[in-house]
Amino acid sequence: MKKKANIILFGIDSLRRDHMSSYGYHRLTTPHIDKLAEKGILFENHFSPSIPTTPGYASMLTGMDCFGTDVVALRHEGPMGDHVETLAEVLNKQSYNTTCVGFSGNPSARGFQNYLDYEAWQPDETGRCPKAENLNDVAIPELKRLAGEEDPFFLFIRHMDPHSPYLPPKPFERLFYDGDEKDPANQSLKELYEFKPFADFMKSWIPEGCTDSEYVDAQYDGALTYMDACIQNILTSVETLNIEEDTLIVITSDHGETLNEHDCWYDHHGLYEHNLVVPLIIKYPGKVPEGSRVSEPTFIKDITPTLLELIEIETDIAFDGDSLVSRMNGKDERADQPSEFYITECTWMRKHGWRTPEWKLICALEPDLHFKPEIELYNLKQDPLELENKAEKEPEIVQLLMKKMNDHISAREQQSGRPNPMYNNLNWHGLDRGPFQSSQEAYDSMYIGSIHTARRLQAKQKKEQNV
Repeated sequence: MKKKANIILFGIDSLRRDHMSSYGYHRLTTPHIDKLAEKGILFENHFSPSIPTTPGYASMLTGMDCFGTDVVALRHEGPMGDHVETLAEVLNKQSYNTTCVGFSGNPSARGFQNYLDYEAWQPDETGRCPKAENLNDVAIPELKRLAGEEDPFFLFIRHMDPHSPYLPPKPFERLFYDGDEKDPANQSLKELYEFKPFADFMKSWIPEGCTDSEYVDAQYDGALTYMDACIQNILTSVETLNIEEDTLIVITSDHGETLNEHDCWYDHHGLYEHNLVVPLIIKYPGKVPEGSRVSEPTFIKDITPTLLELIEIETDIAFDGDSLVSRMNGKDERADQPSEFYITECTWMRKHGWRTPEWKLICALEPDLHFKPEIELYNLKQDPLELENKAEKEPEIVQLLMKKMNDHISAREQQSGRPNPMYNNLNWHGLDRGPFQSSQEAYDSMYIGSIHTARRLQAKQKKEQNV
């Protein structure tokens, strides 16, 4: 009996779709991923509606939306509920060997048999952090071990190169920049350095005296290209091990990233497009059509049901997401593909909203640290960069979208039998207190002091302020 296909899932943290050359970016940032896409299928409009990391991966690895997982906050309290089953748990029952690289300790990573970690935060003696090489040092030997077993494997790999701090090693740090990053006449980072909650963290890895935001943006792009080259090391191992024909490979992300935009510097909060849009590329020889593209909207909750159908594993799970297999083959039976959806965030702000192909509504559930208005409304067709808030000029649109959002919330609450998790996660900030009463209070309370503190927040350990 032929064994089931292997799965390698690259969950690349903070990967902006619009900064990948495979998605039309003007810089050649992802040449090896581009070649992978040519051998598989690329989804042009893929979304992660609930940001940041913990809810994003929870949806990716369960096939559920935030009502299905109850996970909306970065600092999710307690484990993910037993009412959901993760992809790793499903595959364990099918005699798969399962390994998770770079995501230990997060409730969204439940169910793997093996967990391996690597250094993805602290710079080395050169002042740079070779994150992807550190990952390869543990992932490639594990890949070879798994390939030598009789049973199929599921290898989940979480890359951190596009996640701040952006510290690609030479020559990638200047691959896309040839200016003077310390030009005193350049003031593009001035507001960032004056923003108390983030300033010390950013100064801990942005070179001292740097004034040019384009230099920092170029570090992000350099990190993508460096990571892309290191991903090719893994793909080469797949070829050398002679398992390419039997291995399903996925490239995707939990959420995007904000660069020098919307006053949410070099992080992934704010329900703006660059955080919600993510890549999805799937390659599986003989099962996925080569060189094809899907333009209809797809969602991170669709990944698990899609992978299970591709490897021919049936479950009785009522997924919130849909398998995309029929759509890949141009045989989509569904006539009601969703084009509007609920969006949420609990990173440094607690907000939710509603996105349509034309409009986006963002509603604050409590005052935020950026002193932004309670209601934001953007026309995505006329204002794709979301620079003009039209909430006051278009009250009828606000009312319409608010009704759609609330109707959706009520319907999903009734279907799940549980309240909207956005309403219950009052300690989303990890400060052991209730909601902020003012933006000034939020500004004074939220603080990342260093790379060490940021890593501790990601690791779900005891949070300390002002470290």
